[in-house]
Order: sequence, then C-alpha cells, then structure tokens
Amino acid sequence: MRKRTAHRWQLTVIMMVGVFVAFGSFWLVQVVDQAGQQAQADKFRDEPDYIIDRFSMVRMNEKGQPAYIISGDKLTHHPTDDSSLIDKPYVHSISGDQPPMNIHADTANVDQGNTRVKLNGNVDVVRPATPLAQELRLKTSTLTVYPDEERMETDAMVDMLSGRSTATGTGMTANNATRQIKLGGRGTITMPPRAAH
Repeated sequence: MRKRTAHRWQLTVIMMVGVFVAFGSFWLVQVVDQAGQQAQADKFRDEPDYIIDRFSMVRMNEKGQPAYIISGDKLTHHPTDDSSLIDKPYVHSISGDQPPMNIHADTANVDQGNTRVKLNGNVDVVRPATPLAQELRLKTSTLTVYPDEERMETDAMVDMLSGRSTATGTGMTANNATRQIKLGGRGTITMPPRAAH
C-alpha cells in the first residue's frame, strides 16, 4: 500500500511539473510572439502613410479667405509625429493687407499642426515691388516660417537685396505683417549713391 501511495505521489509530482513546464512553454511562446509582432509594428512605425506627387495645398485664414499656398514636387507624410517632408517646396503668402511673398527651397519640413515650415537648402524669398516699396529678396541656407503669424527666422547667414541696396548678416527675424526685418551678428550694408539733383 505504501509503495502504491509513494508511486502516486511521485506520479502526481511528475504530472504537476509537466503541467508547469507546459504552461511555462506556452507563456514563453506567447511572449516571444508578441515581441516579434511589436518589433514588426515598430519596423513600419516610421514609414509614411501617404505620398503625393505634384501637390498644392491652400490654407485659409479665420475669415475663410486664402492666406497662403504651399506646393511642391512631392509631399511625404509621417503619421508618428504628423509631419510632412516636401521636395522643392514653394510657399506663396497671399495676405490681403501686405504684398505677397514667394519662397522657394530644396526641401521643407511641415510640423506643429501645419503652423511651422522649416525650409532647407537654397532658400530664396522674394517680395515683389509695390508702388510704396522696392522689391525685397533674401537668400539663406535655412529658414523657419510661421505662415499663420506672417513671420520667419533663421540663425544662418543671410544676403538681402532691397532695390539696389544690399545687406548681409548672421541670423534674421522678419515680420511681413509689420514689414520689419532685423539682421543679427556682424554684417555689411551697401547702399547706392544718391542721385544728383
């Protein structure tokens, strides 16, 4: 009788160990499978969710009127941070109160809910001449534009041409609404001679 009881206990212990090993193996398989699925999901997390070739986007102001147009050769949207990368961007501001401004660059990154545009590479800003002001042109390597606020800034070197006057500086802030431009750092200003009377 004791042999039989001892044998049952031994069998019970072996079965319990087998059950724990089976559950442990099942749990381990589940953990490894979930880790593999997460790794697969992470692999595609930074992938763009849409790409648009030759696009144009119009942003409206509070009054429902067009405020500016952003267009380019290609727009690539990344869902993780809701940002867009634009190849060959063109920004055209069409504020009713101030002269329009046109900006070209090699690339642009649009983020912060489409309120900030970071332009990079051969940035060229042109404000055409008006009856009250001469044409203004800015050239720099990088420029951050806040289209809704009609302002822009850079820490890079800036070349500015206004009519026949030129100026250079390192760093700039500009406000198209107030038509104020501030150049930073050590720079130069070249003004044409005054016309003789």
